[in-house]
Amino acid sequence: MHNEIAASRRTPLKQVVINTFVTTSLPVVSRRAMRLAIAAFYFCQGLCFASWASRIPDIKTKLQLSEAELGSILLALPIGQLLMMPISGRLVTKYGSRSVLTIAILLYAIELTNIGWASAPWQLALALFIFGVVGNMSNIAVNTQGVLAEKIYERPIMASFHGAWSIAGFTGGLIGLLMMNLNVSPRPHFFIVIAAVVIIVVLARKYLIPGVPEIAMKKKFFSKPDKVLVKLGIISFCCMAAEGTMFDWSGVYFKEVVKVPESLVIVGYVSFMIMMAAGRFSADRIIARIGRKKMLQLSGLLILGGLMVAVLFPYLVTATLGFLIVGFGVSSVVPTIYSTAAKATKLSPGMAIAAVSSISFLGFLLGPPLIGYIAELANLRYSFAVVSLLGLLITVMVSKLKVMD
Repeated sequence: MHNEIAASRRTPLKQVVINTFVTTSLPVVSRRAMRLAIAAFYFCQGLCFASWASRIPDIKTKLQLSEAELGSILLALPIGQLLMMPISGRLVTKYGSRSVLTIAILLYAIELTNIGWASAPWQLALALFIFGVVGNMSNIAVNTQGVLAEKIYERPIMASFHGAWSIAGFTGGLIGLLMMNLNVSPRPHFFIVIAAVVIIVVLARKYLIPGVPEIAMKKKFFSKPDKVLVKLGIISFCCMAAEGTMFDWSGVYFKEVVKVPESLVIVGYVSFMIMMAAGRFSADRIIARIGRKKMLQLSGLLILGGLMVAVLFPYLVTATLGFLIVGFGVSSVVPTIYSTAAKATKLSPGMAIAAVSSISFLGFLLGPPLIGYIAELANLRYSFAVVSLLGLLITVMVSKLKVMD
């Protein structure tokens, strides 16, 4: 089904016809309200994840876990996400992203209670596995909403949605820090987060893009992958590997390589996160001016350049500058790839995003351990230098992709 957007840029939406949705009775909703509602769901997703992440130290202490035990248990979350990826795309295609998103985001928030209630390691592992499953459903559905909204706007807006997730990450971390300082245990903390998510969902759901699901193309469950989606997935894989490296190893790099005082160890991570969020809110305007291809080429070069600055000049000011550059470099790659994937294939947006996510997520999963192995063989500077080459690979691959022209 091919699409026409039956609404001008300045008028309310009356009828929308988009890949996986055919809407015949869409309420009169302003585009602005729709965009804010979708951003609110991105925010909810980021808030839930950050709330869990902020209480990992307390849960580790409560269950008396060693570092190795915690590391093994934490793998349950990405395993749940990875196993759910091919199923999530089909659910979104069959039932529609609005329905799947509404249910998934509520389950995602509610699952925090099981994490808070866990009194044994196996219970925490099971709770995190389910958290990963419903989190992936929410992720595919909310990104499908983002793609559809971008088609309605007829200009790049996807990066700003991911910016809302980044803001939620800061918010969730600050709330977690406040709760810890007030000696509030994870369980009541998570109930507060659930209440906030439920309120946002109730208020925002009616503004999501509605429609009836498309009859999915009949395909084998494991069929030959689309070549374009595989290439887009590899580009996203490179970015996610760099992003995962910054999340997990920036503090270690500043401590062991830059050798800053303990109070400044967090500077690298914070500088990266701030610039990534800022980049996501500015990327849409830049893409509108120079195009997706040039933006991704630039992003790859920034990842390469930023990491090499930190590697060649491991001092506080220069390393911080390098991490800021990397933050801007990674900020727009994944949202741009998701947006491109949804337009580059005959598959529904949900299926296309799920296909790309399945490849890219491996970068986030495998990147940080790879850093550790290389650091063990050589040192952490060599590890970061290797990751910087992924930025160069992004630029090279994007340059050869015709779908970007």
